[in-house]
Amino acid sequence: MSELRFTEDHEWLRTEADGSVTVGITAFAQNALGDVVYVQLPELQAYAQGAEAATVESVKAASGVYMPLDGEVLETNPALESSPELVNEDPLGQGWFFRFQPSDAAAVGQLLDQDAYDRLIKAQADA
Repeated sequence: MSELRFTEDHEWLRTEADGSVTVGITAFAQNALGDVVYVQLPELQAYAQGAEAATVESVKAASGVYMPLDGEVLETNPALESSPELVNEDPLGQGWFFRFQPSDAAAVGQLLDQDAYDRLIKAQADA
């Protein structure tokens, strides 16, 4: 497994050994949302980069989870249907949303690395 990559929309991505990519929301995003009460997972189909693939609802707000790159959703996390709180309890682990096969595997490496993401959230916190 490689290191995590991030989007400006606060999704994290982890490339798996089989080349698929697991997606979830960052600790920063779940913290901003508050207690997650419902997750609508994506359909197993192709999505364009930037398309809303999933929805997460919290006690504060509903927010979209966007497709980080063009690709096809292969699997969703069934545990979130009965236990949406996993997003709060383990956002970078058991709280993952879906796995997809990117149209261009190299594009994952062009997303934000940890340092760039840390600068992004610091800038947003300072704004």
